Amino acid sequence: MNPLQNMLGNITEFLKSEVKTETIIGQQFQLGEFTCIPIMSVGIGFGAGGGEGKPTGEHSNEAEGSGAGGGAGMGLSPVGFLATKGSEIQFIPIQTSKGLGAAFEKLPEVIEKFLDKNNGKKLQEA
Repeated sequence: MNPLQNMLGNITEFLKSEVKTETIIGQQFQLGEFTCIPIMSVGIGFGAGGGEGKPTGEHSNEAEGSGAGGGAGMGLSPVGFLATKGSEIQFIPIQTSKGLGAAFEKLPEVIEKFLDKNNGKKLQEA
């Protein structure tokens, strides 16, 4: 196997190991009475280039050439949360321009409002 094929194989194996269901559907966590599961959007970029060589003299060990390179990148962003309370489950979309931290800070309020609106009943205040 030549170096370019080896490199592309390594990048492909890395992507296979990183982009899987666990990457897109995060670990669940408890937030008061709610069980929340974050849902993410995954973007992947990939690039590679190759080279070649040629003999420069009469002997087979005299040659010149060029190499190869490649790389991959991955980005994650929140899409929303699956929220459960008792036997109810809802998808709560996240639309924020302030980043993931702002989404997590507002999550309890968003869940309560969303479930109240969809169920037609108000949660009692503690």
